[in-house]
Amino acid sequence: MNKLRTALATAAAAALGLAALATAPAQAAAQPAFLAASQMPPSSTPWTATQVFTGVPENGGVLCAPYKIPAQNTRYREFSTELDTNGVQVTTVARTEADAVKLVDTLRGALADCGPLLEQQNPGLQAVSASHGKLAVEEGAWVYSLDTADPQIGISDIHLFSVGRDGRTVTLVRWGQMGDLKDAPLTAFRTTTKTAVNKLH
Repeated sequence: MNKLRTALATAAAAALGLAALATAPAQAAAQPAFLAASQMPPSSTPWTATQVFTGVPENGGVLCAPYKIPAQNTRYREFSTELDTNGVQVTTVARTEADAVKLVDTLRGALADCGPLLEQQNPGLQAVSASHGKLAVEEGAWVYSLDTADPQIGISDIHLFSVGRDGRTVTLVRWGQMGDLKDAPLTAFRTTTKTAVNKLH
C-alpha cells in the first residue's frame, strides 16, 4: 500500500510539473512588456517611469478615452520628466481577437472625436483633434493629437495618442506637455508607438 501511495504521489507531482510547464507560456503571453523610460520621445530632461500597475489609471483610462478600457486584464505605466512632460501606457489583453478589434475601434473613435467633445463639456475651451495616420506594425497602430487652449487662463497643451494591437493585446500610449502641435515630437512619437506595439509579445 505504501508503495502504491508513493507511486501515486510521484505521478501526481509529475503531472503538476507538466501542467506548470504547459501554463507557463500562456501566463507569459498574458503579461505584455512595457515601454522603458528611455523609449519615450526625447526630452530636454530625462524621463522616469513608474512600476507597472494592475488596472487602469485613477481617471479610468486616459484623456479622450476615459472608462473605455476595461480594468480586467489591464496594466499601466506612467512616465514623467522634470519639465511637466508626461505620459502613460495602458495595455489590456482582450478575451478574443474580435474583442480586441472592437476595443481598438472604440478607442480610435474616442480619440478622433475628443476635441469637439471637450469643447462641448468645457465652454470657452478651444480643442482640436487630428489624425496622423496608420503605422505598419503588427496588426496596426494609429496616431492622433489633441491641441487645447484656454484663452481665459492663457494656457495651451498638446497631447499625442496612439492605439495599436498585436493579436488579442491592445495598447494605448499618451504623451503630453504645455505648448502647441508644432512643439510636439510627432516623428519620435511614431517611433515610440512602434516600439510599444513590437514589445507586446
